Amino acid sequence: MLSMIGLLGGLILLIILTLRGVNLFIAAPICALLVALSSGMAIFPVSADSNFINAYMDGFAGFLSAWFFMFLLGSLFGKFMEDTGAADSVASYIVGKLGMKHAVLAVVIACAVLTYGGVSVFIVAFSVYPMALSLFKDANLPRRFIPATLAFGSVTFTMTSAGSPEIQNWIPVKHLGTSPYAAWEVSLVVAIFMAIAGYFWLNKMIKKAVANGETFEARDDDPVIIERRRPHPITGVIPLIVVLLLSFTLHDVLQQTALIVALLGGVLSIVIINFKHFHDMGNAINVGTTGALVAIGNTAAVVGFGAVAKVSPAFTAAVDVMTHMPGNELVGAAVAVSVIAGLTGSASGGQAIALPLVAPGYLDMGVNPEQLHRVVAISSGALDTLPHNGYVVTTIRAICKETHQRAYWSMAALTAVIPLIGVALALGLFILF
Repeated sequence: MLSMIGLLGGLILLIILTLRGVNLFIAAPICALLVALSSGMAIFPVSADSNFINAYMDGFAGFLSAWFFMFLLGSLFGKFMEDTGAADSVASYIVGKLGMKHAVLAVVIACAVLTYGGVSVFIVAFSVYPMALSLFKDANLPRRFIPATLAFGSVTFTMTSAGSPEIQNWIPVKHLGTSPYAAWEVSLVVAIFMAIAGYFWLNKMIKKAVANGETFEARDDDPVIIERRRPHPITGVIPLIVVLLLSFTLHDVLQQTALIVALLGGVLSIVIINFKHFHDMGNAINVGTTGALVAIGNTAAVVGFGAVAKVSPAFTAAVDVMTHMPGNELVGAAVAVSVIAGLTGSASGGQAIALPLVAPGYLDMGVNPEQLHRVVAISSGALDTLPHNGYVVTTIRAICKETHQRAYWSMAALTAVIPLIGVALALGLFILF
């Protein structure tokens, strides 16, 4: 009981501190320490195999080791697009051709294409943000909605849909023996619903803010637009296509490493094509590198909290309850994955923990593996985006330089509420048909 109080208390405290803008390098370890103390876990690695410091740093360092090069190259890619003026050029072209009212749609489509092309959702945010900033500036839209727009195009109707190369759609393949296209008919219906409903809601929120007098707010640290000849818009699109093609082509062979090659190709293509358009390449490298370290550090700090939470007795008990719920098996799987993803702040974490426990029993009971695959995938992308989620923290704070108080609630509407309705829709279709 004490461990459960500590786990829930630590999670709630982390969410509150995150919403209030407390530095995550301080907030996450403190909340993780609360979980450890309430669970009777040793603090120092003296004699006990399971201890707070090792558990936290294993999670922290593991994420850093797995994602450092992707964050670094992704950040450089975004800064190079910004410094050469390529992002501004593409944004101006889109606004000129489609009109300012379609600025939001352009950002959503760009994120969706990259995500469905296999680019990590973290890197999509780095890559598209410079263009999004320019589009919102040209259209004079409140910049606090940029994180929600980036997230909507990345982690909703694309990330967990049939055929998506994102890991959230591939983890079930290993445990269920299905294909990435499992239950594609229902997946297509749910994806279309989430895309239309989410886009309508996003536009409604932005229009309401504009009607209340909100406009784009320039900041001192925004990229300075120098009066100079901009590169042709196609030179800003080609690097994105290079990233997309390399990631899609090499994904099956190199797995996650393919993204390093793809991003390196994108960075090099910007340098080669737009070298003469760089305003200050040295500064772009310095700012991009620093930004990558801040982004991955913030995310790793939260991952460390999840690593401590996962070894607590309360977490084990919670997982046991969630994975043995009575009633319809598909509903039980959806609830289990959603709750565990919320506790860990990770969609892939929710799947990786829940599937080994529920899959064998459900398959033995005759549950359709393709239906289970799709329910698990979609449900993993809902409650995972609580305020302490690594992607949420990185996108809001490190990339968009916003605060949770300003930017999180619109993001939550699109990345938590809409996917939850999508899960309910998928369950209804499977149960009825």
